[in-house]
Amino acid sequence: MKNLTLIIPTKKEVESLPIFLKELKNYKCKKMIVMKKEDIATFDKIKKIKNIQIVKQKRNGYGNALIEGIKATKTKYCCIINADGSMNPKYLKRMLTLCEKKDLVFTSRYQKPGGGSEDDDVVTSIGNFFFTFFGNFFFKLNISDILFTYILGKTKSFKKMKVNEGTIRKVNLLISHAIKKLPLNISIIEVVKPHDKHSNPKHDFHRQGMSKSKSKRRLMMIEKRKYKRRFCK
Repeated sequence: MKNLTLIIPTKKEVESLPIFLKELKNYKCKKMIVMKKEDIATFDKIKKIKNIQIVKQKRNGYGNALIEGIKATKTKYCCIINADGSMNPKYLKRMLTLCEKKDLVFTSRYQKPGGGSEDDDVVTSIGNFFFTFFGNFFFKLNISDILFTYILGKTKSFKKMKVNEGTIRKVNLLISHAIKKLPLNISIIEVVKPHDKHSNPKHDFHRQGMSKSKSKRRLMMIEKRKYKRRFCK
């Protein structure tokens, strides 16, 4: 995995990011943390961790974090993976293997049989359904989980897209507009199965040392941020 860089957009992940980086310790790939320079608390928590690259954002926003991360990537492959532990790194090896003959490898929580996400409530389920339906319709795609940004691809393919921040911020979809224009090969695999507790380390904060009340507050904050990221400008 030495030819892979994990791009980890980070915003006020003081508690979850150190836990996630500890989980990534055994993965022999580059870890790039993209964060706002004002996020001093998170920086102080991770600055002594070895073998990570920290990229300071020039502008605010999730979209800008991805753009800055992709620009700074020098390896053949890169992968977007969130800092809150909602994406299981155990699938990286399989994704990397698939990407040898593809430009991009999407991931999906909803591929059948047995697709689904234990994180979903009524609002996020309906929102994801409509975003996925219209994304597939307008951009001629065939994916089942358009809001899940666990995507691995060839770095040159990501850079070729030249997407803008507005596209990323509005629907968390880095590649939809670009795929319509470019001849990219897409492979889709399911990475989060229902009831796969380990696939979501954020559910394990209490087990990993947080108090029960702190863990609960952390989960509420993650869900609130997820909602804003998906449905708000």
